[in-house]
Amino acid sequence: MPRTEQEYRAARETYAELGIDTDQAIETLASIPLSIHCWQGDDVIGFDGATSLSGGILSTGSYPGRARNAEELRSDAVFAFSLIPGKKRFNLHAMYAETGGAKVDRCDLEPRYYEGWIEWAKQQHIGLDFNPTFFSHPLAESGWTLAHPDNDIRDFWIRHGKASRRIAQSIADTLKDHVVNNLWVPDGYKDMPADRLGPRLRLKESLDAIYSEKLPNDRVLDSVESKLFGIGSEAYVAGSHEFYLGYATQKAIGLCYDMGHFHPTENIADKISSTLLYVPYLIIHLSRGLRWDSDHIVVWNDSLTDVCREIVRMHVWDRVHLALDYFDSSVNRISAWINGARSTQRALLYAFLEPIEQMRAAEEQGDFGTRLSYIEESSSLPFSAVWHHYCETENVPYGPSWLEDVKDYEKKVLAKRP
Repeated sequence: MPRTEQEYRAARETYAELGIDTDQAIETLASIPLSIHCWQGDDVIGFDGATSLSGGILSTGSYPGRARNAEELRSDAVFAFSLIPGKKRFNLHAMYAETGGAKVDRCDLEPRYYEGWIEWAKQQHIGLDFNPTFFSHPLAESGWTLAHPDNDIRDFWIRHGKASRRIAQSIADTLKDHVVNNLWVPDGYKDMPADRLGPRLRLKESLDAIYSEKLPNDRVLDSVESKLFGIGSEAYVAGSHEFYLGYATQKAIGLCYDMGHFHPTENIADKISSTLLYVPYLIIHLSRGLRWDSDHIVVWNDSLTDVCREIVRMHVWDRVHLALDYFDSSVNRISAWINGARSTQRALLYAFLEPIEQMRAAEEQGDFGTRLSYIEESSSLPFSAVWHHYCETENVPYGPSWLEDVKDYEKKVLAKRP
């Protein structure tokens, strides 16, 4: 019997003594999709002519091998998929349209410009998600889009928002699957504003116009995403947490929590249970805030574990849609995808293997010392043996040996890109 199988059997017995079914945990984990973000593969450049980022976000570094077109981006993603366990989706921004070289502005985008992505998704047996792109565009240079004081500019972005929902609908109908359509805008001020209400009134009016178009079915999962600040909008962001929480509740659409879009010491895990009382579903963008920056590669840390614990303890993995969202050009971009995805899978599996029933029972009895003891003791249970078994069932490496595959791909593929 292979050593990993022996270790797993021993671990399964240890967990079973606490009433935890490791086989069931693995089976459930394997069914939870993780949406992999396309923009890590090309530094959020896209295919519509942008040469640099704007809108309060920044990708730093110049590691060689950036994907330069859709074919390279898809190839890199497929390779990354091969080293990531579990069920995958792919998250697109509108700026990744394939227009065949034709200049098509964002307000005029149509489903046909994403047919290549749809066919690829069919081949890979994955779902797609979508995002309108309200940055890196001449009409976003001021840092204002849906809350812009100019009616014509605001109307342009409203039309883009409407076009994106139609594209998401077409993708969903073609793949016969849901599509998360998440909206984020950078609108805000660098320094203290004299009028905080006006931009928010304009933003609400623009959103009302975008969502006024009734779609033919419920396959498109609309959501709105807040941010505390961005580069150039340090003092005020129109789309704050409070603004979008109220809007999502009023419109009965989804709310997106980006883990890096709040105060550095603010843990979004505590928000999940409250928010799901009022909105139908959540999107969580998995990121890592570090000092002032919000988009570092996800690692398995306390913040990620806390988010996964809440999802598992509440049994709401069917109402919480997980997606990676970070961009780092200082490292091998494929390794960034793999590290973030595998860290998320680890954190979820760890949450599924907690003795939650014993912890709840102790809590209900007011025995908080026992509750704490279960939390602490579970950290030394043989988790790694279960993780190794899970990876083997998914036909991916369970340890750092995947780095050899990435280095080989870098040598044979990425290094040949100028």
